[in-house]
Amino acid sequence: MIPQALMLGISDDVAVALKPVAANQHLSGLHLTTIADIPAGHKLAVHAIESGQPVRKFNQIIGFAKQPIAVGEHVHTHNLVTANFERDYAIGVEARLTEFIPPAESASFHGILRADGRVATRNYVGILTTVNCSATVARRIAAHFTPQILNAYPNVDGVVAITHGTGCGMAEHDEPADLLRRVFAGYATHPNFAAVLLLGLGCETNQIEPLITLTGATGNLRTSTIQEAGGTASAIQAGITSAFEMLDQANLAIRTKLSASNLVVGLQCGGSDAYSGISANPALGAAVDILVRNGGTAILSETPEVYGAEHLLTRRSSRPEVAHRLIDRIHWWEEYTARHRGSIDNNPQPGNKTGGLTTILEKSLGAISKGGTTNLNEVYLYAEPVTEKGLVFMDSPGFDPVSATGQVASGANLICFTTGRGSVFGCKPTPSLKIASNTTLFNRMSDDMDLNCGTIIEGEETVQEAGARIFDEILRVASGQPTRSEIHGFGEEEFQPWLQGATL
Repeated sequence: MIPQALMLGISDDVAVALKPVAANQHLSGLHLTTIADIPAGHKLAVHAIESGQPVRKFNQIIGFAKQPIAVGEHVHTHNLVTANFERDYAIGVEARLTEFIPPAESASFHGILRADGRVATRNYVGILTTVNCSATVARRIAAHFTPQILNAYPNVDGVVAITHGTGCGMAEHDEPADLLRRVFAGYATHPNFAAVLLLGLGCETNQIEPLITLTGATGNLRTSTIQEAGGTASAIQAGITSAFEMLDQANLAIRTKLSASNLVVGLQCGGSDAYSGISANPALGAAVDILVRNGGTAILSETPEVYGAEHLLTRRSSRPEVAHRLIDRIHWWEEYTARHRGSIDNNPQPGNKTGGLTTILEKSLGAISKGGTTNLNEVYLYAEPVTEKGLVFMDSPGFDPVSATGQVASGANLICFTTGRGSVFGCKPTPSLKIASNTTLFNRMSDDMDLNCGTIIEGEETVQEAGARIFDEILRVASGQPTRSEIHGFGEEEFQPWLQGATL
């Protein structure tokens, strides 16, 4: 039988209600009686907690009691708050050698091997805009390629217009500009694009020439500006001509059997609930462990959503400098939010709190479980090319479109996205696999969800079994099976680079 409430750690002060629990209900497994209604996914105190005392879940601090909390009382935003506390970083004490699967026995998928050795899971032609001013022209070019026209190119997944709202009105130098250029360089050279047309207006801050320098000017990259082409109509026609030529080139690609070591999987969670840290995120972590053992790479991100739990990653750092880079990013975020008169604890969002998550500390503990249990091998800035194998970290905001955009720019050729409240996110050119944390969500939004991990809550499978199922689905999606977000056409409008600097 499924218990009504569950303690997740032996030193926990709270249990999580797995189903709604009414007031004055006796929970025999916890030897207590509730004194308030406890919504599903929310917390209840398993013993009396004094005001100011730390409150633990997952054997870790998730906040501090704002007032005395009685046994069986609902624990949430009305009586639990975030406060500063010392974390024991214990750098590297839990780092372990990874037991890799021998290459002859490793998992495989059917992907696309580019001429330069890069490996793709999709085969798109891209129209990438350097500035918002060229967005309409890019969309008109892509719109020309209807399903009827694309039928002549059976090996191509489509023509994608990547547009955005920036590229000018900003400083030309320093980190915000460098960050934006890293994003465009990463997309222009992404293996899931067989070829790219880099389209600008002509006079913008985000000029094409520096981007060409960053990309290495590969033969798969073409450039055009509206001003040089002679205006809108001429630029559209020239772009269509270029796209036809790129389609001919892209259609030559064929899928072949490749090692899973070529997979670079971005890890995302959005619209999280309390079940996310119990089911979908740990299951994805189990899949990541399998991926790493097969020689692949997983990118954990969303720095504000590891805040307060970063010490669990520093303990697994393969080298001291990796841990220090992560700690530096945490301190950067503390300064960044203070500079903008904000607070990292503004995250969780209202939907997260409705789903039972109270503080960023609690949310972070669930979020980092997506990264599994292997060593943390490197820490990257936003949109930096990922070259290290195994589990790595890329600094990013917690806002999913911005974070996933950075991961794709860093080289992710597949995204795994867990959700408890329901997300419909996609991110072309990279497929996004949507994993539900609970069966209610999966049934309600089955047209948007790819996998259900509510089976863990219901006792139908273990975290490890669900992780193996996720890994098998990763291989199928990497081999060309469309995800639900791809079927719905998501992925072009969701491109969202991180904008740090002032708009001038």
